[in-house]
Amino acid sequence: MKVSELLEKLQYNVFSKADTNKEISAGYASDLLSDVMGNSSEGNIWVTMQTHKNVVAVAALKELSAVIFTNSNVPSDESIEAANEENVLLLGTSKGTFEVCGEIYNLLESK
Repeated sequence: MKVSELLEKLQYNVFSKADTNKEISAGYASDLLSDVMGNSSEGNIWVTMQTHKNVVAVAALKELSAVIFTNSNVPSDESIEAANEENVLLLGTSKGTFEVCGEIYNLLESK
């Protein structure tokens, strides 16, 4: 599934300008940067509550398809600027992490 398809179905907020044609291989949920660095894979979509600039650095390093901020968390202007420079797609929703993970899982499994 492409990120653009996910956005059509789930209508998350878009905070940065990046490629929405990236494929989503799987999801990864964690609020620990070291965990994401050690265990996520290229093409994963990362679900987190963390919104600081280091999230963008990890997403770029791991070549993740996108980052979704849950619980109405909004990235700082500094994070958005970094994401635009690194071509990292930042998304957001008022939904909780558990619900977002379930939605993404169901969409990926139905493909």
